[in-house]
Amino acid sequence: MLADYFPVLLLFALALLFAAGGAVTSTFIGPKSPNPTKLGAYESGNEPLAKIKGTRFTVKFYMVAMLFLIFDVEAVFLYPWAVVFRELGWFGLAQMGIFIVILGVAFVYELGRGGLEWD
Repeated sequence: MLADYFPVLLLFALALLFAAGGAVTSTFIGPKSPNPTKLGAYESGNEPLAKIKGTRFTVKFYMVAMLFLIFDVEAVFLYPWAVVFRELGWFGLAQMGIFIVILGVAFVYELGRGGLEWD
């Protein structure tokens, strides 16, 4: 049974060797010309204005994140369901209907909290 996994382990070892080899090769062969501009912090070409650690995010950030999760989760589960829809029959349709209703409730909650209103 272990012989069945040998190609997978070999591929994993080759991928690890390739990644490590690339990192080591670039360290030894790559050009080394450090300067203050290259070593400085980068944020759209500007120095950062504030420290992130200890600052609070606004509720708007979390509302947009929740909206993203609603649509992301829906897309992730809706596509495989559509592929095997005929095999699932009415039971699968009912399950996906419940899933869509739950996501719809989350979307209505998001709309009620002002998640799509931009300032």
